[in-house]
Amino acid sequence: MRKNLIFIPATIAILLTNCKSANNTQKGTAIGVAAGATAGALIGGGGKSSIWGALIGAAVGGGAGYTIGRHMDKQAQEIKQAVPDAQVERVGEGIEMTFNSGLLFQINSSALSDVAKTNLEKVAGVFVKYPETNLLIEGHTDDTGKPEYNMELSKKRAYAVSDYLSSKGVSSSRMDVKWYGMTQPKVPNTSEANRAQNRRVEVAISANDHMKQDAKDGKLN
Repeated sequence: MRKNLIFIPATIAILLTNCKSANNTQKGTAIGVAAGATAGALIGGGGKSSIWGALIGAAVGGGAGYTIGRHMDKQAQEIKQAVPDAQVERVGEGIEMTFNSGLLFQINSSALSDVAKTNLEKVAGVFVKYPETNLLIEGHTDDTGKPEYNMELSKKRAYAVSDYLSSKGVSSSRMDVKWYGMTQPKVPNTSEANRAQNRRVEVAISANDHMKQDAKDGKLN
């Protein structure tokens, strides 16, 4: 069993190394072919949150994965243009978007700031433009305070984001909301700068079943 756990992530690492000159779409296809849902279930820790594993696990790979990845490249670029302060990264056949909580909330608050509402309204416009994608929204905190408090705070912040996106036209049926408190730090909580990175809301954008089927059938242009 231990050998299997080592082999699959190593396979992904080899593929990513060999694809240094490849674009994001090609890398996504390679990951999907190599591991698919199995990799998503196994990858965790090391600064990679459940968002990362969910995106890798959702990959279909092959030609369909390449087509989906090409569409995600375009959407990722539009998200970057809409919200320059957010971190946007292509992962597998999807997109990982990270809002540092400082861009959204005051310390110990789940109320969205005016700037946050403006940013979320902009990105909501991009999400509405691409209806064949699902959104996984996750709330996270640093290690300051009690675990129970942080868990509740991360829940409130994740729902604040999803509720606001819904108010701007993003269908709630597309959104899955989760929260993890202080249990999934992006970086070690060893400094205030690091803690600021861990106080965040992450969004995973992935193809829904209809988009995947269209890609497999060659209907996704």
